[in-house]
Amino acid sequence: MRMILSAALAASLSLPALAEQHDHAEGTWHPSRYGADDEIGAANLLTPELVQRAAGLVTDGKTYALGIPVGPNTPGFGVRELDINIFMPGQEGGASLGSNKMTYVDDVIMGWVGLGSQIDGLGHLGIDNVFYNGNTPADYITTGGLTKMGVHNIPPIVTRGIVLDMAGQAGTEMMEEGTLISAEDIQGALDAAGLSIEEGDVVLLHTGWLDIIESDPERFAVGEPGIDDEGAAWLAEQGVVAVGADTWGLDAVPHPDGLVFPAHQELLAKNGVYILENMATGQLVEDGVSEFMFVLGQPRFEGAVQSMINPVAIR
Repeated sequence: MRMILSAALAASLSLPALAEQHDHAEGTWHPSRYGADDEIGAANLLTPELVQRAAGLVTDGKTYALGIPVGPNTPGFGVRELDINIFMPGQEGGASLGSNKMTYVDDVIMGWVGLGSQIDGLGHLGIDNVFYNGNTPADYITTGGLTKMGVHNIPPIVTRGIVLDMAGQAGTEMMEEGTLISAEDIQGALDAAGLSIEEGDVVLLHTGWLDIIESDPERFAVGEPGIDDEGAAWLAEQGVVAVGADTWGLDAVPHPDGLVFPAHQELLAKNGVYILENMATGQLVEDGVSEFMFVLGQPRFEGAVQSMINPVAIR
């Protein structure tokens, strides 16, 4: 597994630095439309009315787990990995506790929280050391946690979810690594589903890439199809709260133009739109579900950059 993760990191570092990707002028994308002190970005669009609208999409109450199981063998970006250790504290040798002979099991997890199905917070990625709302590393990053934009600030995300079968739109079951998904491609998938994006939506892209996470983890970890920067900017303009995919990084890797995560920059840094990675969209697509009630209450790790998640789709 370490070899797989190191290969992914090496592949990413062979591309140009983030600072070389965009020629941007100071102030052209910050302060945020939600105010110079805002820390939650597009989550400001969430309202009780959106929850009620989403609840109206529930027809038979079927639920779909959008998160994948995560363990020591889960491939991830760079050196990210996770170890789980199981203990029975104070019960060595089969001892029990108290006169009623209580026994219990605990676990300790050591590793990266940006592994498996995850949400990228707004403090995760920037452009030339400028992050969402014009923040620089000196403004909010400490080794003990973020002082701004931590994932604990993200409110519950309950709204309409849309899943778009981008693989099907491209006439395949799984898109190839490095394949770009454009705004035109997304619009085509929307037209095929008879849908349009509305403010406050969560949009998930199905590429089929997650199908090889177990059968070919080496290939899965070092490449992926993904949305291009113009497609990401277009989705942000529609007022989406989050964009996700069944890939580990949403962006195309390797990028045909040699860029490193340009869609991340458009969504997180410029627009405060959250990114959802490794979303299990396959069952939704197989069942012909295009829109659903999306429910996410992420672990509120104080000051964390990102977090493992298991959103639920309800139809």
